Amino acid sequence: MTTPQHRIGSGFGARSTADDVLQGIDLSGKLAIVTGGYSGLGLETTRALARAGAHVVVPARRPEVAKEAVGGLDGVELDELDLGDLDSVRHFAERFLATGRSVEIVINNAGIMASPETRVGPGWEAQFATNHLGHYALVNRLWPAVARGRGRVVSVSSRGHHNSDVRWDDTNFERGYDKWQAYGQAKTANILFAVRLDELGRDAGVRAFSVHPGSILTPLQRHLAREEMVAAGWIDEQGNAIDSTFKTPEQGAATQVWAATSPRLAGMGGLYCEDCDVAELYTEGERSGVRDYAVDPERAARLWRLSAGLTGVDAFAG
Repeated sequence: MTTPQHRIGSGFGARSTADDVLQGIDLSGKLAIVTGGYSGLGLETTRALARAGAHVVVPARRPEVAKEAVGGLDGVELDELDLGDLDSVRHFAERFLATGRSVEIVINNAGIMASPETRVGPGWEAQFATNHLGHYALVNRLWPAVARGRGRVVSVSSRGHHNSDVRWDDTNFERGYDKWQAYGQAKTANILFAVRLDELGRDAGVRAFSVHPGSILTPLQRHLAREEMVAAGWIDEQGNAIDSTFKTPEQGAATQVWAATSPRLAGMGGLYCEDCDVAELYTEGERSGVRDYAVDPERAARLWRLSAGLTGVDAFAG
């Protein structure tokens, strides 16, 4: 498979922080939207972008919690958004578009992981609906502002995409639910979304990337029992991280901030990144890399058509 998925020697790595990758980058006058930008990696992303001068809009499912987390930060604006509710997505986009502002950065950071079987909307599996379909609809509805900004859209995926390709014949797990396979499907969808968006948006000057932030202990693990994480070798009985590959939240936020702002990525797009660099294709036995099914343009186009049909939204139709 011929692919542009090759490291570019960014000068950063797994232990770089969001502030490290923003050194020397002035985001004054730029507007960023960070979903879930009030908790975990999203909060560190919001803080770093704001310190670099960006005005950051944080759409939040829990506005009161978000206000406590980011209400005191200069240059941060809050609004309400539930990615599992397409009416909420539409209302947020309408409110934002009415301001006439452009968007230079979108970071689709919010998500759920390994949740119990849950249905949202017309019976959609919640991880696919929240992590992928909600962000798909959001970016498509915001497209006029994104296109004016000629910026970057970053889709936060995970190494969890190794768990599953898109289950084309059963995306909603109607024939038996597995929380990790459902998470894997959603994370693969995040990557495919960036592949297709980049292809559709590049003529308008918009580029898209997907990222694996690394393993970090954040509220994302809220659906996992401590016993499960101890058995996986992630934490000890007291809840402390013992896996040496785990990152701090500041390090975990770095790759998505790097993908959103790095001049080294000028002219590039549709790439999956990890450890603040472009990733290689997965090689059997390695922990890193992106699966070939997740960066396949034909699968990406198929997922876009599926998502458009499910949500009724497609900024590029016709």
